[in-house]
Amino acid sequence: MKLQISFDTTNLNNALQIASSIAKYVDIIEVGTLLIYRYGITAIEKFKQMFPNKSILADTKIVDRGQEVVPLFAQAGADWVTVMAGTSQNVIHRTCTAAHEQNIKVMMDLLDSNTLGQAALEAKNLGVDALLFHSPYDEQESLVFLDKWDMIKGNTTIPVFVSARIDRTNVDEVVQIKPDGLIIGKSITEAENPQKEAQFYYEIISNN
Repeated sequence: MKLQISFDTTNLNNALQIASSIAKYVDIIEVGTLLIYRYGITAIEKFKQMFPNKSILADTKIVDRGQEVVPLFAQAGADWVTVMAGTSQNVIHRTCTAAHEQNIKVMMDLLDSNTLGQAALEAKNLGVDALLFHSPYDEQESLVFLDKWDMIKGNTTIPVFVSARIDRTNVDEVVQIKPDGLIIGKSITEAENPQKEAQFYYEIISNN
């Protein structure tokens, strides 16, 4: 099980500082959509310069023109990009093809999928490398979506990463379903001591 830390903020310097303090506990550093909206590919470049040996995921949320978007982020240093499951299969396939030509990977976000099981079933044939399963950030019940876990995991052989408003009170519940990756954001990045929090989740994952 991998630990992916999501930096969903608009302050790049602060994000880089926090990342420096927790990098040893992180498998994948996610440069969130807010950072990309504000700084563009510069955000990716800065993270890759500071953490050349870490996998960098750009949360691009591609819905169109993936074959043109992917090279921009690959050249900036991204190791992963995200594509939305709700877009057309053609867009997903072309995004994956472009990514693999650049030697990077694609994580498909199931957030806008109308048929989770079908999307999971078709993902591998479209070239997707991993799935992202989560509920919208604004949803009140952060773990209700886990009821649909079997629908996802039972229909795919590729890794599935889980993201939610995961914190110390519910992390054990998420870990119990044994996802391939756990994505945690503000519970670490906005903690009083991000390093201590990152170590806490790292140790939980290491023991499961």
